[in-house]
Amino acid sequence: MKKSISMVTVLILLFLLSAGCGSNSVKLNPKNPITLTLWHNYGGQLKATMDDMVDEFNDTVGAEKGIIINVTSISGSATLHEKLTMSANDEPGAPSLPDITTAYPKTALILAEKGLLADLNEQFTPQELSAYIPEFLEEGRLGGDHLYVFPTAKSTEVLFLNKTLFDRFARDTGAKIEDLQTFEGIIKTSALYYDWTDKQTPAIANDGKMFFMPDSLFNFSLIGYKQLGDEFIKNGAINFTSPQYPRVWECYYKPAVLGQVAIYNGYATDLAKTGDILCSTGSTAGVSFFSSMVTYADNTSEPIELDILPYPVFEGGKKVAIQRGGGMSVIKSTKEKEYAAGIFLKWFTNPENNLRFVSSTGYLPVTEAAFGEIMSQEIKNITDERIKKLLKTSRIMQKEYEFYIPPLFDDIDEIQQQYESQLKDIAAQSRNSYTGVLKNSDSVGAYKTVVNGKYDDFIDKFSIK
Repeated sequence: MKKSISMVTVLILLFLLSAGCGSNSVKLNPKNPITLTLWHNYGGQLKATMDDMVDEFNDTVGAEKGIIINVTSISGSATLHEKLTMSANDEPGAPSLPDITTAYPKTALILAEKGLLADLNEQFTPQELSAYIPEFLEEGRLGGDHLYVFPTAKSTEVLFLNKTLFDRFARDTGAKIEDLQTFEGIIKTSALYYDWTDKQTPAIANDGKMFFMPDSLFNFSLIGYKQLGDEFIKNGAINFTSPQYPRVWECYYKPAVLGQVAIYNGYATDLAKTGDILCSTGSTAGVSFFSSMVTYADNTSEPIELDILPYPVFEGGKKVAIQRGGGMSVIKSTKEKEYAAGIFLKWFTNPENNLRFVSSTGYLPVTEAAFGEIMSQEIKNITDERIKKLLKTSRIMQKEYEFYIPPLFDDIDEIQQQYESQLKDIAAQSRNSYTGVLKNSDSVGAYKTVVNGKYDDFIDKFSIK
């Protein structure tokens, strides 16, 4: 009798496990398909690629399972954030939330705090999740272990280089591309390039050209600290007391004052198009904005070869680069809709499909497998040399680098904006003073004159705000 009862108990447990709860118990009907609305921010060149992916899903897996993806809004990142927050706050005139949306962690956190997001852990098994880059998954875990933003396409930062002009410069000076592996090497090369260009116009003194520009000074500092074993942001504020900050400050401020590194409020691609800089650090997603032609101030132009190298590292530091980009979030609704959304996300991030999407965009795939042999084969089929070089470099970085998740809290955007604008302002003021003093002094004396006290002034003024 006891054996019979035990057997019945086991059978009941097996039935419950096989039936499961959540996604395992959900049944879809291909004859009566579920329609899921989707908002995304893949506009411009990415729109056609995204349209093709959605159509393909609807015609294949969607048709088989009973799922239709209907794109109802395509907006820029800022507009999408505004629409989602309006909807989350139930503001007058706000549209109803979609079933799936692309979202950055900052936006998703607002939705999650209001209980509006589905936990995507429920749609993926641990084995399925193990296929993804761990850091990419981790960024989407908000409020503990809840997975609210699923990685679909990520980006990091790399070094973009005008190889045509660099080779010309290197032939005359002996500059080495290997020196661009470190920030110290870049600054040394920047000084060499300034002197080389200055000598090309002997009748005009001190008119050398800039060599380098970090697209984001905040990221430059954030990652610099991490490479050197410290945190740039501690307790919601910039960690100016770190022994690493003077090193990070000096690496940008000094060459900027000397005219070797750009002080510019726009994107580095603007200066690259006119040959005003030769290299820059910036997002992989910006690769398409680099022109194959350079047009100079005298209106002459020439074709150039763009090289893409791994993100530079401070000497003695670890290979660390930022990870950026959002993912897709699923709005909490019915089990059927959440399950169907999970099927779409699995299909979209399948290595072959995901790589096909990102290979035309400048984004990075999100699974370990996509960085392997699949990418090797995809690279052979790509005709755009910029994308081909980008994917080759991203493979190197995926193997050798740690991808760092930026801090996320309420004031982070304001801190970043203040830091970048204030650092550029003080560098620009010092640069203007330097060029004035330089008329009656050598470069060493002029620099010492204008920079006296600026480091402390910068930190003091930043702390006041």
